[in-house]
Amino acid sequence: MDLHRAFWHRSGAGLALVAGLFWATAGQAGETAAAAVFAPAKQPAYRVSSIPADSLLLPAPTLPDLSPYSAEAVYAKIVAKPAGNIVLRRMLEQNPLVEFTGGDERLREWVKRQGEMPQVIFIEGGYVTPADLARSLPPKYFRETEPGVYLARLPIVVSQGATLHIGKETKDFRLSSERGAFLINDGKLFITDTRLTAWREADNQQDWFKKKGKFRPFLNSWGGTETYIVNTVVSSLGYTASKSYGVSISQYSPAMHPIMQRGHPMGWLLNSTFDDMWYGFYCYEAYDVVLRGNTYRNNLVYGIDPHDRSRRLIIAENTAYGTVQKHGIIVSREVNDSWIFNNRSYENHLSGIVVDRSSVNNLIAHNEVYRNQSDGITLYESGNNLLWGNRAFNNGRHGIRVRNSMNVGLYENLAAANGLLGIYGHVKDLKGTDRDLQLDPFDMNMSLTLVGGRLIGNESGAISVVSPQSVKLYQVEMLMPIQPTGIGMFGALADGKNQIIDLLVRQKKAVLVLPVDKLAQFEQ
Repeated sequence: MDLHRAFWHRSGAGLALVAGLFWATAGQAGETAAAAVFAPAKQPAYRVSSIPADSLLLPAPTLPDLSPYSAEAVYAKIVAKPAGNIVLRRMLEQNPLVEFTGGDERLREWVKRQGEMPQVIFIEGGYVTPADLARSLPPKYFRETEPGVYLARLPIVVSQGATLHIGKETKDFRLSSERGAFLINDGKLFITDTRLTAWREADNQQDWFKKKGKFRPFLNSWGGTETYIVNTVVSSLGYTASKSYGVSISQYSPAMHPIMQRGHPMGWLLNSTFDDMWYGFYCYEAYDVVLRGNTYRNNLVYGIDPHDRSRRLIIAENTAYGTVQKHGIIVSREVNDSWIFNNRSYENHLSGIVVDRSSVNNLIAHNEVYRNQSDGITLYESGNNLLWGNRAFNNGRHGIRVRNSMNVGLYENLAAANGLLGIYGHVKDLKGTDRDLQLDPFDMNMSLTLVGGRLIGNESGAISVVSPQSVKLYQVEMLMPIQPTGIGMFGALADGKNQIIDLLVRQKKAVLVLPVDKLAQFEQ
């Protein structure tokens, strides 16, 4: 999108105010009203001072090399020998299926759909393709409905030591919704240059989402597995039940751990499209997953959703848009030591990118987030993260929002033409607001370092930082204010606004804003 056009759309006649408004302080009534929204009535007194700029400077971060993660590298991993075996077994008492037949009476789902004691297709001992499945199984369970199009009418499990390869010879691999088909990887799974579709036989079409809680086929890969999806379209998978969200890469659930202890699962999802999924992607305690160059469009709850205790993820060069209920990209609950870069996330119902619930030591860099209905980028209860060179514009609320998060670095970011503030940092007492949040430890503390970048034409003002432990600023440009009061700076920055602007702009110095009691300690 043309950013200049975005400014005109947001700002209108406000662009005429550029000259001289950097220093404007007239019209205090409007600024007081805005401050009431973005700062509480009670917060500590703050003082402003200058600090050595060198203490804030960082080299540009080094991004992971993406060249190893390619279709050619995936093809090289495929080992087509020995041939595997294909067998039918009852669903009960099968270790990879404990999650789906357990205490919540989920077995009833498969009894109802199969009309008999539920059965499962097991792939064992080697390499299998859809053509092998069609040759080995009765047509009522698995068949080729037209050249290159296969319909699975039972669940399929890829066992430990086995490989299923759905390749370019397959035009579409369809999982029957009526019959309760789904795909479990407990070995190696390759889906390359093809389609994977939840299929409604009665309508002879993709099983488009209609109702929350209604079964739809899904794919789940368990602990110790490898999953590769390349140049493929994956459509309409997933519903609300555990581990059934769409495409999931998950360590075994706690109920399965005593019988199935293995290492963390991993996978590469490259240059593929995921549409109409309950979750476009989900992982749990997964390591070294790579999501590169994918498109996540019109998914229901999330586009990309790595979860609990996943590490060293690469989420790069993806596009996430049109998420119906929540965010384009979110990492939540101790998703650490990961890289989120060069993605586009736009026109999602809530935020473009979210880092949530004790997810630390992550780099969020060079992403474009725009026209999201909530914030561009949101950090909740997740300290020690670095945002570098992101562009957040035309979002419905804030460009960048940081809550209850210490040691957050905001370097060289652009926040422009957003509906509220360019940057909003604040603390919030979450007790009683969310049962899950009460279980996750967090402190009501926040500190920001803001270096470089530009805050341009945001509706409510440039920046508000409420009740921080500290704020550091250097070389920040604040331009094109919309409000007649000039540059909007609220919260801990409000009282020292003129001094901050003088230090930043005229004296070219770095600024430290501290509570008065902490400033005295700092100066000793």
